Amino acid sequence: MIPSDFRRIALSLDGAEEGSHMGHVDFRVGGRIFATLASEKQGFGNLMLTPEQQAAFVAEQPNLFIPIAGGWGKNGATHIRLAEAKEDLLVGALRTAWQLRIEKNQKSRSKPNGSARLRNGSANDPAAVEAARTRKAELRARLISPTALESVKKRYGLDD
Repeated sequence: MIPSDFRRIALSLDGAEEGSHMGHVDFRVGGRIFATLASEKQGFGNLMLTPEQQAAFVAEQPNLFIPIAGGWGKNGATHIRLAEAKEDLLVGALRTAWQLRIEKNQKSRSKPNGSARLRNGSANDPAAVEAARTRKAELRARLISPTALESVKKRYGLDD
């Protein structure tokens, strides 16, 4: 398989659209990414799976499926080696990532919208709003206090 095969199969899935993220081709359903060609120059397609799905794919075909390095891989992002993949395998892998994304999209739509303050009604309570403003001002003062600023200057050699 080659990147154009990956693209063709990804776009054949119901509701799938091609997009771009940070200059790389991605494939979305419901506006959310389920696969990318961010590593196509290295010969990979990328699938957004669960860690459990990733483990199953890697155990079954360790020569084809490789966890992406770092935190993305720990969360299930997986390379598929395109040159060695057969079409039926690629179809199944992309369909798995697509189905997962659809399920996640449905779960996120069932969550209430808005901030916690709006959901629990405290946005209309003047005392709660004032308390939140005070906490925010205190945090801001601590983050940019002269002592903190001086510490950063010393640490990074940024003398005036």
